Amino acid sequence: MATGISKHKWKEDSHIVSNEIYDGDYSYEISYPEKLPAQEIVETPNEFKYESLFNKGCKNKVLFGDNLDVLRYLISNLKEKIKLIYIDPPYGTNSIFQSRNQKSSYKDDLIGSHYLEFMRRRLIIMRELLSDDGSIYMHLDGNMIFQIKVLMDEIFGAKNFRGFITRKKCSNKNYTRKTYGNISDYIVFYSKTDNFIWHRATEPWSEEKMRKEYPCIDETSGKRYKKVPIHAPGTRNGETGKEWKGMLPPPGKHWQYTIAKLTELDNAGDIYWSANGNPRRKVYFDSDKGIPVQDIWMDVQDSLNQNIKMTGYPTEKNPYLLERIIKASSNKGDIVLDCFAGSGTTLDVADQLGRKFIGIDNSSEAIFNIIKRFVKGLKEMGDYVSQNHSPQFIQNSLFETKEKYSSHVSSRKEFELLSDTRHSLKAIDILIHFELIDKPVDQRNACNNALPVKNPIS
Repeated sequence: MATGISKHKWKEDSHIVSNEIYDGDYSYEISYPEKLPAQEIVETPNEFKYESLFNKGCKNKVLFGDNLDVLRYLISNLKEKIKLIYIDPPYGTNSIFQSRNQKSSYKDDLIGSHYLEFMRRRLIIMRELLSDDGSIYMHLDGNMIFQIKVLMDEIFGAKNFRGFITRKKCSNKNYTRKTYGNISDYIVFYSKTDNFIWHRATEPWSEEKMRKEYPCIDETSGKRYKKVPIHAPGTRNGETGKEWKGMLPPPGKHWQYTIAKLTELDNAGDIYWSANGNPRRKVYFDSDKGIPVQDIWMDVQDSLNQNIKMTGYPTEKNPYLLERIIKASSNKGDIVLDCFAGSGTTLDVADQLGRKFIGIDNSSEAIFNIIKRFVKGLKEMGDYVSQNHSPQFIQNSLFETKEKYSSHVSSRKEFELLSDTRHSLKAIDILIHFELIDKPVDQRNACNNALPVKNPIS
């Protein structure tokens, strides 16, 4: 793999494009009809009223309504206060999705520029809600990911792009006669500024991996170590470019350390000398550091087997995917937002990891599954053909820490349900179904007499 060096090291009098020096604006944007000005999107107030139907004033919120209007509703109290946003929105597939019990859950019927403007308006408001040290992760398949990448460069700034994650979403596919098996989806990761919350994600070492990566054993201490070069690309004229132990760095490279530091490492026995006199640094195994997670995720695919616990909502994501993201990009007590909440996976994981959550969805099936998840817990996916169920199975946490997500946690009622007044009757029916409120004598009158909540977050 080629390693670049500073452009100031270029000595030839030429450019990539002959006779062209560009000193203009490096920003870019995607263009399409009916694209509203960003300022108009931000300044448009919310249109509908929202009322609290359960646990008024609770820090955790579930809101039943159109997410663009709800996001605008939240700005007055939450502008620049959200630390982490994860969204798994429609993918622009022009499809209809049903849950495992064959109930219609949501439409994904927007395509092309209509889809892009749908997402852009919401992303612009999300940026207003995001704190200066906050981050946003957006989860899509290959259908619109590259158009959305350009759109997010425009909204959040290309310099705030932090990662393009490829995830193995399922097992191998058989329909590969005319193409490659479609087993991946993608997550784009942006921060709002350069100063963003980040805790490096790691995964625990296995015995096999440890022995492979650290094959050597120090004769004195008995510790495992690996041998790594002590030079790096690029020439230097200072201390790291000088001769050490009668040798210079290889051509086009420099020492990673000063001459004094190299001598210190050698005296401490931390330099390995090969038979032909080639020095390498000993890097010792430290199990506490873990293996840094890269941008290809093979270990968080969805619905691996019949023992996994889930709600049955379509496109429900693996909770350990959210565990990784929430731990890496937020702290305990932070607010995590998912405005395409679906089955509530983001909310569930955030809650268990000590974060506050806000979830938004306009599907009654989604709201039903979110409430079910918190009040009744999850059920094993099971064998939906024979109805045979396997014994309980707990997937290991991706992190060797005390705080871990568990699919067995249930009976939590620490959330407030707010509803667009147009959906209040449906919301009340859901609350009654899970015995969170008593059935009113006149549901319609009870709905009409409910007071709107002016301050959704106290």
